[in-house]
Amino acid sequence: MQIIGAGLPRTGTLTQKMALEMLGLGPCYHMVNVLADLEQAELWQRALAGESPWPEIFDGFQATVDWPGGFFYRELAEFYPEAKVLLSVRDPNAWESSMRQTVWAVRHGESLVRLLSSAQACVNPSWRAFLGMIDDLLWQDRGTFAACGDQPSEMMRAMERHNEAVRAAIAPERLLVWSVTEGWEPLCEFLELPVPDVPLPHINDRAEFLNRIIDGSLESLQSWRAQESAVDPVFAAEG
Repeated sequence: MQIIGAGLPRTGTLTQKMALEMLGLGPCYHMVNVLADLEQAELWQRALAGESPWPEIFDGFQATVDWPGGFFYRELAEFYPEAKVLLSVRDPNAWESSMRQTVWAVRHGESLVRLLSSAQACVNPSWRAFLGMIDDLLWQDRGTFAACGDQPSEMMRAMERHNEAVRAAIAPERLLVWSVTEGWEPLCEFLELPVPDVPLPHINDRAEFLNRIIDGSLESLQSWRAQESAVDPVFAAEG
């Protein structure tokens, strides 16, 4: 492990993943890895319970950004003492708006993405376990946003508290505070790597995030309906 991302979700973490991999520090672990293999949620629940399954989770990976890994930045920094720490930051207002329309919306409110996600949890045990992991990491008990309400000002204060905690916990020479808007140069200087001759990638906008959740939920619900129809002719006729 060479890079530990401590920046909150919606601070350009998928851009960071792609950038680090372009710099040769891949593969880089990200929430998309959990979405691609929902069974990994169980490993993160073990971490939340106090275990240290880091070699099992990060086997073959050189970096991690976004949650779940960023939630455990202190533990990972201790376990991998040679790794550098990357704290990605973003304008608080822009971050809060993005967070509310994506990650927050998956678990709160009456948006389409929340309703479809909750419906998928009714028919897909793996997705239900994934949502339980998300709740524990973000909203429950010692979750990142457990102590704050749903007002924008409270969310932004939680962001500021997290960033301050990272700055206090990690030695300055080991830490880079970086915004993707700064481009390659600060990141490459920190990593002592040459600057690529291509632009920094920019991916994972709001639509892409929501489509990933919505498409996955629809696929799961359609699969469930097909299975029910196969074993219950009455269900098929009524459908």
